[in-house]
This record gives sequence, structure tokens and C-alpha cells, in this order.
Amino acid sequence: MTVETEGRAGASAAGSQTLSRGLSLLEAIAEHEQGLTIPQLCNRVGLHRSIVYRLLRTLEEHNMVVRGSDGLVTLGPSLLVLARSVSRDVQAAALPELTRLSQDLQMTAFIAVLTQDQVVTLVSVEPKVDGATLVQRPGSAHPLDAGAPGAAIRAQLGPAELAARGVATPELFGDAARPYAKSRSQVLDGVSSVAVPLRLPGYAAASLAVVFVGGENDAGVAATLHRSASLIEADLL
Repeated sequence: MTVETEGRAGASAAGSQTLSRGLSLLEAIAEHEQGLTIPQLCNRVGLHRSIVYRLLRTLEEHNMVVRGSDGLVTLGPSLLVLARSVSRDVQAAALPELTRLSQDLQMTAFIAVLTQDQVVTLVSVEPKVDGATLVQRPGSAHPLDAGAPGAAIRAQLGPAELAARGVATPELFGDAARPYAKSRSQVLDGVSSVAVPLRLPGYAAASLAVVFVGGENDAGVAATLHRSASLIEADLL
């Protein structure tokens, strides 16, 4: 009985490691829309070439990655199908308001959610402007204790949960009825953010935020974010 139990445990651990490695590959590829070569993938995920080849073959069989004739690996069509089903109601309700918000403020607007111990971008919209804009890709993540989106999310957690997660009570601005968080160079050098708490069905905590370069009227931006957050919540709650 003991041998059988240990065998199953070992198989489970091996399966979890394989899954983790495969997900790491997908995350690395997702961060580089132009694609990555096999050597570049090996360097980014820290795996031997033979392991990367084996994982990629499995992912290719499921159309989750594609290897082009130029040797670059990009995400495959199956992931697009999966992505469309993730938080479909949230995206449908949020996209029109995020688009309006992004254009009005000329900033990249996005919704971030709490997943385990990270803040993950769920959906984002960039303003239609000439020149460069800041990109906040869906799926990008940063620690809960960094950035305005993380602070706005921490504001929705109780003292016991904050202590259990090992993070501090956030510094908030505004008033108790309409609080907001702001940050600069906490996630990316030179990049500022303003965020407000957002209630979303299915998520423990979320925030509505914008990112930009330089200084802005934080209070004015926060007031606009609160209006948008109220509209999004009204559609979903």
C-alpha cells in the first residue's frame, strides 16, 4: 500500500511539473507577440532544448502554439478560442466603457483582478492616438504589494487577509466613499498609475486603472475612474 501511494504521489508531482513547464512556455511566448526561437525560449524558461522540444510538440498537437518556417514560435488558434470564453460577461460589459475611458483620458485603461498572490490584467484598451502608447497586455501580472492597481485591490481585503498574505494596508487618497490609489515607478520605471476599487462577480477583488507617463491631475483622473467603475458594476451586479 505504501509503495502504491508513493508511486501515485510521484506521478502526480511529475505531471504537475510538466504542466507548469508547459504553462511557462506559453507565458514566455505570450510576452513576445513577434515570436521566439527555440534557443530564446530555452533561455527564458531555463529548460534544456530537448525538454522544450517535447513540450512544444504537445502544444502544437493541440494547436496552442505554431512554429513558422522562420523558426519562430507564436501562440496558436486554440488559445484564442479559450481566451474568448474567459470572463466573457466581464469583457462584454467593460470594453465599451474602457474604450470611452481610454479615449477621454488618452491613457491605457484596464481592469486588474486578484488571483492568488498576484494582480493580473484581465482586459485593457489603449487610446487611439498618433505615436507610442503604453501597452498593458491582458494576462500580465505583478505582485499584490506593488502599483496602484494592487493598492486598490488590497483596500478591499480585511486586516486578517492582508496579514495572511504578508502585505501592508495600502495608502489611499480621496475620501472613504471614493478612495483611489496612485503610484509611480513601482511596476515600470517612469510609469504612473491611478486605480480605484472595482467589484466584479466571480473575483475576490478587482480594480479599474489607467497607466501613463508623467504627472496628471490624480484626483480628476480618479473621479473619472469612479464614474466608469460605477457604470461597469451596474451592468454586472
